[in-house]
Amino acid sequence: MWSKLTARSAGASLGTLTGHTHWVHDLAFSPDGKLLASASADNTVRLWDPATGSCLATLEGHGDTVLAVAFSPDGKLLASTGWDQTIRLWDPASCGLVRTLEGHSGWVLGLTFSPGERLLASASADKSIKLWDPFSGRCLRTLEGHSDEVSGVAFTPDGKSLASASADRRVKIWDPSSGTCVRSLEGHRNGVNDVSFSSDGRFLASASQDHSIRIWDPGARWSARKIEGHAGPVASVAFSPVRRLLVSGSGDHSVRLWDPSSGHGQRPLEGHSLGVWAVAISPDGRTLASASADKTVRLWSLDG
Repeated sequence: MWSKLTARSAGASLGTLTGHTHWVHDLAFSPDGKLLASASADNTVRLWDPATGSCLATLEGHGDTVLAVAFSPDGKLLASTGWDQTIRLWDPASCGLVRTLEGHSGWVLGLTFSPGERLLASASADKSIKLWDPFSGRCLRTLEGHSDEVSGVAFTPDGKSLASASADRRVKIWDPSSGTCVRSLEGHRNGVNDVSFSSDGRFLASASQDHSIRIWDPGARWSARKIEGHAGPVASVAFSPVRRLLVSGSGDHSVRLWDPSSGHGQRPLEGHSLGVWAVAISPDGRTLASASADKTVRLWSLDG
């Protein structure tokens, strides 16, 4: 089902993308906003046109569930990974496989490119983070320190710091140039699923199995604001790139919009029939995408 709305209002449903035959675990918009990539337990990555809802391509090659996708900052590479422990780099223009990265000894749960394009970070169930040169395929450094699986990673906008989320209930901050852990953030009562930095780098959001979100302030000695409202584990968080807005997806089947400064939440966006595993916001900040165990991707308006 796809609906092309002539008038967009905040929180309005723009349509549902169908085609995956199993849970959809992750989403990523291309830097120009013209592509949306989805990762699924059907072992595929799909590329969509978010303006029309059309599926443009299906990328096959993973031997098991695909858990994460990420575009490089120039949009010339798309990384995907999952249960088969490999990271595949694709050319989104040709849909051809560029190279395969191997080295993790457990599922790979998260991916992110550095703003400068020279690094790709991967988070794994083997309790480590690896930093790769995406152009040579070489593993440059392995970051160790978490005591349980690492579920998500995010670079600061300047690329000088990397945050990691782990089932050990901690968020760690790393210096990617040295591989040193510079801070360990504690407060969540259960595993941490995801992390996201605001576009100005002033705030870090973490999503947890404890049903809460925490907003960490590096300028105030990493003090944290706790945000509650979800009735299930919070699987994913994403900051708007253009305004003061935080979005979260949860196992309670809903998507929520928050003011990260006050913690005030708007009414939940409902429509998914099962847990929401991922949220992503388009580069212009106008469109929100959510991925669910109900096998669909939904698009929502953030205008207004």
